[in-house]
Amino acid sequence: MRGENKRSVIVGIFVFVGIAILVAGVLTLGGQQKKFVKAIQLKAVFDDIGGLQTGNNIWFSGVKIGTVKKINFYGDSQVEVEMNVEEAVVSYIRKDSKATISSDGLIGNKIIVIYGGSTEVPAVEDGDRLEAVMPLDTDEMMETLQVNNENLVEITANLKELTGKIAAGKGIVGAVMTDSTLAENFKSILVNLDRASVNSNRTINDLNTFTAKLNQKGYLFNDLVTDTTILKDLKSSMESLNSTAANAEQLTNELKALTDKLNSTENSMGMLLNDSAFAESLRSTLENTDSATYNLNKGMEALEYTWPFKKGFKRKAKADAKAAGEGN
Repeated sequence: MRGENKRSVIVGIFVFVGIAILVAGVLTLGGQQKKFVKAIQLKAVFDDIGGLQTGNNIWFSGVKIGTVKKINFYGDSQVEVEMNVEEAVVSYIRKDSKATISSDGLIGNKIIVIYGGSTEVPAVEDGDRLEAVMPLDTDEMMETLQVNNENLVEITANLKELTGKIAAGKGIVGAVMTDSTLAENFKSILVNLDRASVNSNRTINDLNTFTAKLNQKGYLFNDLVTDTTILKDLKSSMESLNSTAANAEQLTNELKALTDKLNSTENSMGMLLNDSAFAESLRSTLENTDSATYNLNKGMEALEYTWPFKKGFKRKAKADAKAAGEGN
């Protein structure tokens, strides 16, 4: 009897421990799956869930807040995901929040991440549908990486070929790097450029000094820029010059008209200057006049000694002598 009682007690203890372990496991799994927590249902429609399964976790701001309840096909080729979300965190999730699919670690299970939302928008309610944002496709990323790798290989090959040509002295760069004469010429060019730069800087400094002096009071340029009296005098001088130029132009035109008239034979002066026949006739006339005048003078002198006029000339000579004496 004692042996049977002892065996019954041991069996009862093992059964009790097994039941306790079973209950603890159920409670643990239920706690992880949020089975015993008040929750609401939210939905999101994805084009591709990428292996997401029922029971996968839902995260919000790095905190697990629920699990995936059900996955259904939606429309033509989309998938609707129903989520159980703890009622305690509903006030932090807004109606304009977004849902996306991510991974729990680098190669872990798929999860749904809820993020975003503005405080001006009300909190979500049971049955609301969140905007779904498709995550980056791993396959597309791998394809892009593959294309980038191929491009990198091609670039590396081109660089290898280019550096080989440069090392062999091909091309301008290779020639400069391998030809000592070109290198010396390049150094000489750099030295000349440096000298030119120094000279340019010196010229610029001289120009700055010159302009600074021009801007000082007492210099002509500064007076021309700032003194309004000089400006008025300059304006007056320019007006006088313009008037003088106009008068000179008028005088030039008048002189031109006069010379044109002198060059013409249609007037007496022009005829005197330009008509040789008239000049010769005038010269002959003047010679005849001079000869006639000479003969007239001779005749007047001879007339003094003729009998009819002799007494008259004597009286005139006495009168002239008397007048001369009275004058003295």
